[in-house]
Amino acid sequence: MNLLRTILDNGLKVMIREAHTAPVASFWLWYRVGSRNEHLGITGISHWVEHMLYKGTERWPRGSVDQAVAREGGVFNGFTWYDFTTYCESLPVERVSLAMDIESDRMSKALFTPEDVASERTVIISERQGAENSPLFLLEEEVSATAYHIHPYRHETIGYMCDLETMTRDDLYQHYRTYYTPNNAVLALAGDFNAGEMERIIERYFDRNERGSDIPVINAIEPPQRGERRVILEGAGQTDYLQVVYHAPEAKHEDFFAITLLNAILSGGSAFPVGGGLSNHTSRLYRALVDAELTVDIYGSLIPTLDPGLYRITATVWPGRKAEEAESALQTEIERLQNELVTEKELEKARRQARALFAYSSESITNQAFWLGFSEIFADYEWFMRYLDNLDMVTAADVQRAAQTYLGVNNRTVGWYLAKAAADDL
Repeated sequence: MNLLRTILDNGLKVMIREAHTAPVASFWLWYRVGSRNEHLGITGISHWVEHMLYKGTERWPRGSVDQAVAREGGVFNGFTWYDFTTYCESLPVERVSLAMDIESDRMSKALFTPEDVASERTVIISERQGAENSPLFLLEEEVSATAYHIHPYRHETIGYMCDLETMTRDDLYQHYRTYYTPNNAVLALAGDFNAGEMERIIERYFDRNERGSDIPVINAIEPPQRGERRVILEGAGQTDYLQVVYHAPEAKHEDFFAITLLNAILSGGSAFPVGGGLSNHTSRLYRALVDAELTVDIYGSLIPTLDPGLYRITATVWPGRKAEEAESALQTEIERLQNELVTEKELEKARRQARALFAYSSESITNQAFWLGFSEIFADYEWFMRYLDNLDMVTAADVQRAAQTYLGVNNRTVGWYLAKAAADDL
């Protein structure tokens, strides 16, 4: 597979994969920090710090990174989620050292000027306000906060408005200096090069960054849910929404793969964070709810996480129908999974869908580099390499057991968003 793994003296984990399919290279730098590392008072701080690193350093002033990457015909991005913050650049292979120069510098030399903090506060508050215009954002935020009582996965990555209004420059800078360190990072690189040569170049750029202090340990453990939880939101709009979530195991848990195929059978499978998707028109939930004109759409989502996460099923209610009708039909399909074994034909179809999604998500060099780093955040790269083998080991009995274990009424949180016109009729 031409995979080189090493750890620099300062603790930076390095993953390098040769991929000789195109004369390009994709560079990703992952930090083990996201909303999982936040608490009330600083929710949204990881996302805000992500933004601040685009404000520049002395060597790379604001706007110069955009210009330099574009001038070389490259693209760049960055994003924050529950378990991580990441930055990436994809470039012609002979210019990939530009990404190393940029990322090694802002790993320790971002400026965080008071003026930039103030301007970015306005940007992020506006981003939060824009999100609040989406009924699905409001519903998901409320459902997550209800499903989780203890774990910081309960709050959205954007953070709460009260925290965005009151966090200080010192809060942001302290967070940056605590978590944006070599010993809390994974460097992933894939492309058309010699891995040994790239290792030496990486050392030259990143050895200059000093190892940071020990990373604070997250001890939050969500206790078992002891009964169904419900939330009803009312708001503007013409459309109602339904979301049902179940506490689910972390990515490293063996049951993760049974739920993955369970989801493929129910909803057609959720796409990986990168890559394409597939039609779910033959899935059980589509036939039972969309074809029956109870919902306009319906999809399931199970994303790999470091700690136990949530399996989500989300639907847009058909105009003139009620959320409770859709929920009832959904529950009928859940109970069918719990009470009857799926057929081998249906199970094999789910495996084929999973293989296709896997292929879509790993075909490009950029996506290959993505998985090098992402899988190291919640498990290790072997998790990704063994993904299809682990799916092949799942049996119909495993799917039924997973449905019985995780999709019980006592383990679910149900959320309705009722548009004002519909709410007024109640």
